Amino acid sequence: MTATTGLAGRRAWTGLAVLLLPTLVLAMDMGVLFFAVPFISTDLRPSGTQQLWIMDIYSFLLAGLLIPMGALGDRIGRRRLLLLGAAGFAGASLLTAYADGAAQLIAGRALLGIAGSTLMPSTLALIRNMFPDPKQRQVAVGAWTGAMTGGATLGPVVGGLLLTHFWWGSAFLASVPVMALLLLVGPLLLPEHRAPQPGGFDLLGAGLSIATVLPVVYGVKTLAVDGWSPASAVVLAAGLGCGLLFVRRQRTAAHPLIDLELFRIRSFSGALTVNTMIRQPPPIVGLHSL
Repeated sequence: MTATTGLAGRRAWTGLAVLLLPTLVLAMDMGVLFFAVPFISTDLRPSGTQQLWIMDIYSFLLAGLLIPMGALGDRIGRRRLLLLGAAGFAGASLLTAYADGAAQLIAGRALLGIAGSTLMPSTLALIRNMFPDPKQRQVAVGAWTGAMTGGATLGPVVGGLLLTHFWWGSAFLASVPVMALLLLVGPLLLPEHRAPQPGGFDLLGAGLSIATVLPVVYGVKTLAVDGWSPASAVVLAAGLGCGLLFVRRQRTAAHPLIDLELFRIRSFSGALTVNTMIRQPPPIVGLHSL
């Protein structure tokens, strides 16, 4: 099944509803731990460092892998990557929910971040394929953005409600039926699409992308929580240095991970700036396909 031209019909709008569900869950999972931390601390007794990794490893890996995963979807198929990510997210949710130690919980949260990094760019890229009409696409992207914002708001609320009646692991199990639904109906409603001529996968660019995002996110978080320290400044500077190398690589690579010329488009750069200011990590990957 491939994308068509013209106005999208009922099937595409139904497919959009399917895409919004994992988007909502993905955003909810960023805040679901807010009320669960005291229960986890009592049950698993993590150290202070382990508790920080439990909270942050998800968003670190989610942010760090967005660009490489977006490029990977262009090559292996965006629907295929979405379904692989959904299966991985469901499995990681089960592992996290039933973790019997802090190390296993950290591993589960890391896997959730890796799987989640496949969902965000895939959903946006599929919206581009399903809604070729600019006006309809604008509505669909608006709904996607609303799902992200709503999920970030609902995460602590849903987590609090579940913790009122169940154990802390229930906060992670809420995503399993949603991902199961996506795996069931996704192949029927969502088109498969690859970039026409994606070329080779830029492994060096992917490495520089991760080496940019992870230190920058870590440095900003550390500076915001603990204030100035030489270590945080060094980490942040290292990330920014890798960012400069990444930009240079994208300008010279035969098959770059992201087209930097998009940042010259005012609507694109403006929307990216707003998303960066209100949410972490910013949902930028996949927009190169819009």
